[in-house]
Amino acid sequence: MDKILSLLENDAKLSTEQLAAMVGKTDEEIRQAIAEYEKEGIIKAYRTLIDWDKAGRESTTALIEVRVTPQRDFGFEQIAERIMQFDEVSSCYLMSGGFDLLVEVEGATFKEVAMFVAERLAPLDNVLSTGTHFILRKYKDNGVMFGAERPDERGKIPLC
Repeated sequence: MDKILSLLENDAKLSTEQLAAMVGKTDEEIRQAIAEYEKEGIIKAYRTLIDWDKAGRESTTALIEVRVTPQRDFGFEQIAERIMQFDEVSSCYLMSGGFDLLVEVEGATFKEVAMFVAERLAPLDNVLSTGTHFILRKYKDNGVMFGAERPDERGKIPLC
């Protein structure tokens, strides 16, 4: 049934009838499988990926590298749980390498995101340091290309 999950991950709008045809199961088997995945928390949400630039909404996204002091008996869990409660935080990941958490933050402006980091995130107990990287342009997000609608004019030879 991993095939069902992969198909839904790529296109959550697929109907149970379409999924059944793709994996060789009945519509009812697909409905039962999806209900079970939802019940078990395997399927977390159904989302739409929107090109907000095209929709005309101004916003700013930043990736924040966060170094923290892990807590005895809890590791990084408590601080990660605290950080992910902020409305501005869209994603939070435990990372390997030079920092501990990668936090994706969204706001209306660069200043709004910067003030969130300076006034709410960085002062948290156990946060040692932060590094903010503003996303200037999305080229690809969750496997979907942005701005690829423009024709590629490179290498075309004009007809005379």
